[in-house]
Amino acid sequence: MSNEQTEFSLSEKRLARQEGTNLPLTSLEPLHTEGNKLRPTMQDVAEMAGVSLKTVSRVVNKEASVTQATRERVEAVIKLLGFRRNDLARNLRQGQTSSTIGLVIEDIANPFYSQLAQGVEYVARRYNHMLILSNSEENPQREREQVSALSHRRVAGLLIVPAGSDHSYLKSEMERGTPVIFVDRPPANLDVDMILLDSYGGSYTAVKHLLCQGHRRIGLICGDPSVYTGSGRVAAYRTALTDWGIILEDDLLCFGCDDAEKAAAATHRLLNLPHPPTAVFTTSNRISVAVLRALRGITRRLAFVGFDDFELADMLPTPVTVIAHDAAEMGRQAAELLFARIQGDERPPQRVIIPTRLIMRGSGEIPPEG
Repeated sequence: MSNEQTEFSLSEKRLARQEGTNLPLTSLEPLHTEGNKLRPTMQDVAEMAGVSLKTVSRVVNKEASVTQATRERVEAVIKLLGFRRNDLARNLRQGQTSSTIGLVIEDIANPFYSQLAQGVEYVARRYNHMLILSNSEENPQREREQVSALSHRRVAGLLIVPAGSDHSYLKSEMERGTPVIFVDRPPANLDVDMILLDSYGGSYTAVKHLLCQGHRRIGLICGDPSVYTGSGRVAAYRTALTDWGIILEDDLLCFGCDDAEKAAAATHRLLNLPHPPTAVFTTSNRISVAVLRALRGITRRLAFVGFDDFELADMLPTPVTVIAHDAAEMGRQAAELLFARIQGDERPPQRVIIPTRLIMRGSGEIPPEG
């Protein structure tokens, strides 16, 4: 027999196994698997180590009923092949949850949601769990599809920023023991934990601040007013004006402006009114950025307060006054509550409100012209 060692790819070994033939097992040298799309299996480990599948399983699961010599041989083969146990498949076979949690948000490109996700992931790491992130794109059907996909992967728990208006479809999943936490917006037709932002209180503070500077014609540039956060911010705007005895004027209200072009068009429409506003309140970071771009080159000084802080807001020629909050803290609190539920917390559903604060930087303190 030649002293030259023959190496076989995993695909060759599996083909041989299917054909009922045996390949010679030489000394433990690494297999050339570059470009091989097949991952090594427990069967591959067992064949190379010359042991049974059960023995490999015992070594992988760190059971005591294996001799030291056998354990070392199997572990050496595992290292050489780069074998990794498929925990997800194992859990699915055993009907267990995986060491993962799912987060469904609107859009990770939005800084608010990326910060929220960072907060969730920070807590998940502490509990040795992985985070699976999914975007609903503000589409109710996609929300359900993503929740279903995560549920089929047996995630240990779900965090959802809802896009839909009916969440009773989650009842069966919750009855199977999957805890669910709603973030930023409450669910519909479901009694469950929720972590919400003080949208109403923050917006009331913003409009009141502009009123205190002497403004009486305040434009509102908002996204979808039917969404929970949007409706709360619009309601606060209306209430603040009413409390100050100011008649509401529909021509100062601009809805459906989540798109940058629509926000810019709304800004120009307000500025071209016969009696334009002297101040503007925007209801999200993305709308704020679009409006500020639309105001470039405008000589009229317009007071401005935006809901959500955003990057470089304090570096503009006139720093932007904002209603700020901690999105990462919202994510952390939501994840902490989720893991409490995973570990057996049976308190009634919790409703946690994340506070906001006014940061005065200059744009919101511009007095009305004239």
